[in-house]
Amino acid sequence: MFNRKFLVLLLISNFLGTVYGYIWYGGQLSVTPWYFYPFVPDSPTATLFLCVLIVLILFNKHSGLVDALAFTTLIKYGVWAVIMNIWNFIDMGFVSLVGLMLIASHLAMAIQAFLFLPHMKIKIWHFGVTALWLFHNDVIDYVFMQYPRYGNLHGFANQIGYLAFWLTIIVLILLWKLVDRRNN
Repeated sequence: MFNRKFLVLLLISNFLGTVYGYIWYGGQLSVTPWYFYPFVPDSPTATLFLCVLIVLILFNKHSGLVDALAFTTLIKYGVWAVIMNIWNFIDMGFVSLVGLMLIASHLAMAIQAFLFLPHMKIKIWHFGVTALWLFHNDVIDYVFMQYPRYGNLHGFANQIGYLAFWLTIIVLILLWKLVDRRNN
């Protein structure tokens, strides 16, 4: 798993996916106030955290905060996107090729979070900052209505916001239970 060639391959594929993800959000970002920019493209930001984590591993460096942010956001937004695409299929009444590609790529995001578990170590403050980031992002998404736009699901924003809240709780529990916590 931590073979340098494999890590470089993961870095390249995740970097390309990150760039594609930010391009995907281009239309929404063009009508978004600048101060919400960091909180709109959730999935590409999650894979950006993973890219930073991989670069740190390649240089024998470590950041517990990057570990915590990568782990939680990869799972949360990976699972969120899979659910949204399935929900969108049901709403549209058919399965799209783009939706299937998004399901596969976002499922891969969530899986990668678990692959890097042996490397991850956090402190209590990393957990706190990560919880703050995730809950703040939920507020920006579902109070200020900056959530990712996809298909015709905007009519379900309240339900999607509720799902996002519980995904935040679940990933924080996983972070607390699965990632090694070092003493402060």
